Amino acid sequence: MGKRLKLVLLSIHDLAVSIGPLLLILIAVLAAAYWWLDPQPPKHVTLATGPTGSAYATFGERYAKALAANGIHVVLKATDGSSDNLQLLRSGEADVAFVRGGGGDPAADEAAGLTSLGSLFYEPLWVFYRTDAARSVNRKSGVLSSLAQLKGLRVNIDKPGSGVPAIMDKLFAANHLDTRSMNLSYLEPAPAMQALLGGMLDAVVLASAPQSPLVQKLLRAPGIELMDFPQGDAYSRRFAFLSAVTLPRGVVDLARDVPPHDVELLAATTSLLSREQTHPALRQLFAQAALKLHGGAGWFHRVGEFPNTKTSELPVSPEGEQAINGTPPFYQRYLPFWASNLIQRMWLVFGGLLVLMLPASRLVPPLYQFRVRRRVFRWYARLRDIEARIDAGTGQHDTMLEELDHLDRVVNHVAIPLSYANELYALRDHIAMVRRKLVKA
Repeated sequence: MGKRLKLVLLSIHDLAVSIGPLLLILIAVLAAAYWWLDPQPPKHVTLATGPTGSAYATFGERYAKALAANGIHVVLKATDGSSDNLQLLRSGEADVAFVRGGGGDPAADEAAGLTSLGSLFYEPLWVFYRTDAARSVNRKSGVLSSLAQLKGLRVNIDKPGSGVPAIMDKLFAANHLDTRSMNLSYLEPAPAMQALLGGMLDAVVLASAPQSPLVQKLLRAPGIELMDFPQGDAYSRRFAFLSAVTLPRGVVDLARDVPPHDVELLAATTSLLSREQTHPALRQLFAQAALKLHGGAGWFHRVGEFPNTKTSELPVSPEGEQAINGTPPFYQRYLPFWASNLIQRMWLVFGGLLVLMLPASRLVPPLYQFRVRRRVFRWYARLRDIEARIDAGTGQHDTMLEELDHLDRVVNHVAIPLSYANELYALRDHIAMVRRKLVKA
């Protein structure tokens, strides 16, 4: 039993040594490909959100929770808004950011290596005004329905870093409204809301998703009205980054019928942008999270309308395109993120190695055969030396006989697989043949 086990172990050892060179090549190629492709993403990623309490900040917390399930820590960076987020992306201080359309230069952003992971939602321009201020402008109806009616009022258009002032400057210019004809201020949304409610402002402009707590509060505040944009289609024709959307009657509060009628609004589309240097696996995770977080119905869209790749100002990355419009590979449903990501990033390497290893594997049987037969053939050199001395008559008879006996004893203990036993018995026959020749001589 011990000798049989020894033979089995020896065969396994020979096979392992024969396969060894191919395995070393395979491991070296895989290690080089792993280093080059860098399939596993970093564990930390920075997401530029927006002001504290904004919809951007709320969504940022949801993204952080979604990515934490895959072991990724999302660092939430509070900012003044969309314009600040763009600057952080360009400077490399943020990896991913929420950016509102119309706040940047798409050509310059594309040249800077920024790509979109998809458009997430409509972000309306909310123009809230005090009803008493509206009566001073329009005594007949007490309603404001045009930006031109803001002339002479105290209007807050958000901080410059939010991107709202840049958009409003374009809209004011389209209405031939000189900004000097208004008393403009640039307060943050929270203090601006307090100033509006306290009567220190006549109107405030916000750009935010309806989930913003500030928007929710102002929609229900007494004495505060939301401006209607009946010229919404005209604005959307003149400004490609704007869309005309409708706030349906009663969508805020059905029981109290808020708003009491449909309100036409202007909305920009907010996208999730990333840097070219952001790891592809992180972009994939963010795009997949966007599909879950923004795929439902909202105040301004139906189920499945967002996220999308149609309304983005920048080119959509392959990860965003695959997550939103494609079908995820089947293995993503069964494997953990790190394993499915490894396969997705290195499948081409695996396939190439398989193609190369199949013909290379044909070398293994000859190598194995050579290694086994070498244990037998190595003794033929000594046997031929003895035979040469016999033929030349130069060796001593007793000495050569002892060498043959020793060689026979050594060969008798050589262990080889049974399939190669004929090689061993042939060597022992040749030793016996040389011994007979020595005796005859």
